[in-house]
Amino acid sequence: MLIDALLKNYKRPYLYLNGEDEDTHQLLAQRTVSNYTRVLNGNDLLVIDEAQGIPDIGKKLKLMVDSIKGLKILATGSSAFDILNISGEPLTGRSNTVYLYPLWQGELKENAIQIKQNLDDRLVFGSYPELWHLTSSDEKKRYLSDLVNSYLLKDILILDGLRNASIVFSLLKMVAYQIGKEVSYNELGTALGISKNTVEKYLNLLTKVFVLYKVSAYSNNLRKEISKSQRWYFIDNGIRNAIIGDFEPMALRREDDKGMLWENYLFMERLKRNTYKKSNPDYYFWRTYDQQEVDLVEIRNKKIQTFEFKYSSKKRPKQPIAFKKAYPDASFEVINDKTYLDFIL
Repeated sequence: MLIDALLKNYKRPYLYLNGEDEDTHQLLAQRTVSNYTRVLNGNDLLVIDEAQGIPDIGKKLKLMVDSIKGLKILATGSSAFDILNISGEPLTGRSNTVYLYPLWQGELKENAIQIKQNLDDRLVFGSYPELWHLTSSDEKKRYLSDLVNSYLLKDILILDGLRNASIVFSLLKMVAYQIGKEVSYNELGTALGISKNTVEKYLNLLTKVFVLYKVSAYSNNLRKEISKSQRWYFIDNGIRNAIIGDFEPMALRREDDKGMLWENYLFMERLKRNTYKKSNPDYYFWRTYDQQEVDLVEIRNKKIQTFEFKYSSKKRPKQPIAFKKAYPDASFEVINDKTYLDFIL
């Protein structure tokens, strides 16, 4: 457990509380400085695991931080929606947020040969840490399916008071077949029998529980550029495949599905890389109404880098003419099975 590893190296006394324990709720129920000073008993580090389980946790943390000099607080939660909605706003300017994604390739002690050998497994089963303790495909399938049906279901059921997860699961299945494509809220809403606004709301909420990641269209308002579309990636390939119930090996998949898994994997590995290296560009895709497109546009300090994702190195697309004319200083690179390691590491 990450918290255990951090605390093992902490040399001073600390107080650890579990937000799912009723005794913790009672300890923190009286929202006064005197009560919290008494509870802390001189400890200058307070660790609260599953902090979202504590009523009014945001207000309580704010009071402690504002009133008890020298106090440091480490609060964790399994649901980003709860943490953002309950504790985020009251702690604005007083907190740092750390996002933990599934394992990044750069965190694994693998040489180039091992990385290549394990690629298909990552594309199909994803990168959740627990998978490294499982040896068979059946065990991995079972773990991911359980994760979707229990933990993920739990988070979905608390989304804005939502009580019927079936629509959200249906929405996720539809998005799973549209990776790398613009998502139409109108089309999804019509198919599900809900409004386009509800579709957008659910998709945005699903980003807060680390299921999806949204990328918007890039445009400088040139006449043919699409400017108001979005694409959605899954935080992890394994979750995507568990949602649609398809763990077939890459060799048996349709070409379009291989392309979607490849693009999803590359985008997320790039996102993890940039996040952990503290080099966070803005992410976009680019497309015109006459179907010229670029899969990924990264903008950092006004510098534009563009990337096209191709599962096979046999395909060598060129930078779209319209993009090259509009943004002549932008770089262009094709990311395929021969070039992807430099891109993700």
